[in-house]
Amino acid sequence: MQKKLIIFTDSGDTFIDEGTEIRNEEDIVIHADMIPGAGETLKALYDAGYTIAMVADGEEQSFTNVYEENGLGYCFHTRTISEIVGIQKPSERMFQDAMDKNHLTEEDKHRIVMIGNNVRKDVAGANRFGITSILLDWSPRYDMNPASEEEKADYIVHEPKELLTLIESLEEKLSKVGNA
Repeated sequence: MQKKLIIFTDSGDTFIDEGTEIRNEEDIVIHADMIPGAGETLKALYDAGYTIAMVADGEEQSFTNVYEENGLGYCFHTRTISEIVGIQKPSERMFQDAMDKNHLTEEDKHRIVMIGNNVRKDVAGANRFGITSILLDWSPRYDMNPASEEEKADYIVHEPKELLTLIESLEEKLSKVGNA
C-alpha cells in the first residue's frame, strides 16, 4: 500500500559511508560501502510503500555506481542530483526539482521529510523550503551543531535503523490527520 509520507533523502553519510568511497581519475565514486544498517533500512522503507526521492549533491554516475553495486538502485523513485540541476543544497531548486519529478505541489509539503547528514545543506534547505527535516547524526565528518534556528532539525536520529520507527510514527500521524 502506498504511504502518504514522502521521503527525500541525501546519500553520502546518510546511507553511503563517505569514508569508504573509492574514486577514479575523473573523481567519480566507483565503490562505497553502506553505513551499517542503511541498506536494510532503505529496502524496508521501499518495501513498506514509501516514495523515496534522492536529493543529493554530487555526480550522477557516482550515485548510479554505488547504489547498483549495493543492489539498491531500484529503491529511489526519482533522483535529484546537483550535477544535473546545476546547483547544490541548500538551494530551493534542489527540493523543487524533487517535488516536480514526483508530481508534488505546495499542498504536499506537509507530507515530505528530508533526511540528511548536514545541518547547513540538508536541514537548513529543508527548513527554508517548508518541509520536515531529519538529521542523521552518524558521521563525525560534519559539524552537527546548528549555527542558527534554520539549521535545527525537526528530528534527530543517530543511525539509519532508527529511521524506521520515526518514519512509521510520522506516517501514523499523517494518517490520523487524514482520517480526522
